[in-house]
Amino acid sequence: MAGCMAELRTASIPGFIALRYVSVGKRSQLVSFMSVIAIAGLALGVAILITVLSMMNGFDQEMRTNILGIVPHVTISTENNLSEEDWVTVKDVVNAHPLVVASAPMIQSTGVVVTAKASTAVLVTGINASEEDEISVIGRFMQQGSLGDLSQTRWGMLLGEGLAQQLGVAIGDQVTLYSPNLSVNPLIALATSRRFEVSGLFRVGTRQLDNELVMINTEAARALFRLRTPYNGLRMRATDPLEADSLAQDLGRVLPGNFSVVSWTRQLGAIYNNIRFSRGIISLMLWMLIAVAAFNLVVSLIMIVRDKQADIAILRTLGASPKFISRIFLWQGCLIGLFGIAIGAALGIIGALQVSDLAAWIEARFGIQLLNPEVYPIDFLPSRIDVGDILSVIIGVMGLSVMATWYPAKRAASIQPAQALRSE
Repeated sequence: MAGCMAELRTASIPGFIALRYVSVGKRSQLVSFMSVIAIAGLALGVAILITVLSMMNGFDQEMRTNILGIVPHVTISTENNLSEEDWVTVKDVVNAHPLVVASAPMIQSTGVVVTAKASTAVLVTGINASEEDEISVIGRFMQQGSLGDLSQTRWGMLLGEGLAQQLGVAIGDQVTLYSPNLSVNPLIALATSRRFEVSGLFRVGTRQLDNELVMINTEAARALFRLRTPYNGLRMRATDPLEADSLAQDLGRVLPGNFSVVSWTRQLGAIYNNIRFSRGIISLMLWMLIAVAAFNLVVSLIMIVRDKQADIAILRTLGASPKFISRIFLWQGCLIGLFGIAIGAALGIIGALQVSDLAAWIEARFGIQLLNPEVYPIDFLPSRIDVGDILSVIIGVMGLSVMATWYPAKRAASIQPAQALRSE
């Protein structure tokens, strides 16, 4: 692009003529029409590419900073009843690893939440609410209540809005949580259960968290599940979620064999890899769309050259060199590329900024759900503009425009004045 502008300054006459060819004029309606078509094709391709890349960036950001900010990057668990001193030793080993940012003990098990309206199986996580901000970003997604409310109530519970709707409960309501442990008496074995008060509601946007996860205090979890150990697992957050597999392998080698070390990729890795794969495939298809627009630029310039044969012949008879003629159409292609990129980049940025609101409006207006939470990790359409993506699109499209201009410019330079005037 910089080369185009520098050449335009040093060759003002070819640049002026090229600008006249690109602009709309009554004497050259075909030329102006073909230029507009070429500009529109490039602008459309650039706008779509920037918007779609921003959506893919939004998905990536939601996965890495939000969902993976709540789901533990690596989890360590064991069936053995370890003492608190043993867990402190394990925690020291974990925290010594350079990839570990923070770690926190937990009690995790399955359970069943029951109300008068419904019942459902859930994943129960016992946490220390006062330390949760160090290991998780769940506090950002609290819609009602807070982690502080949970720490003040021993038999309190945090659950997702989706689960609360299924159960028909709100803040302050009571629910019954059943554990898989059985209470044996002389007559019949009964499931252990406790009554909990709903202390807070969160909404992350993914079904696995909003509909299947509940959080309670570690003391309440220990009593409910009748544990003889203070914890049954350890959660940790890594410096980079994508290094979780490497971290899990390292910890698996240094910890005894009775520990199970699992990274987040077992639960969500396939979904994340599909998002990254889809980004590559969609980007390739959109670049092919831009390549078609560049081919359209070739065709448009060839038609312009045919329409301007008389003008080229007159310029040649006035002493213009083939190089001079070639520059006219080279800069016409550059100008078309610049206009198309400028319009497309502006539309693409606007589209990237508005696509989330537009998707929400479509869902509300037509009563449809664009992203099914049973299929996708989130139920809304995110978007994040990346300056690097925009610059790569601009440079790439400008390069294609210059390459598409080379053949028509060479063909224009080869026109012979006598033959062109005779055909006229």
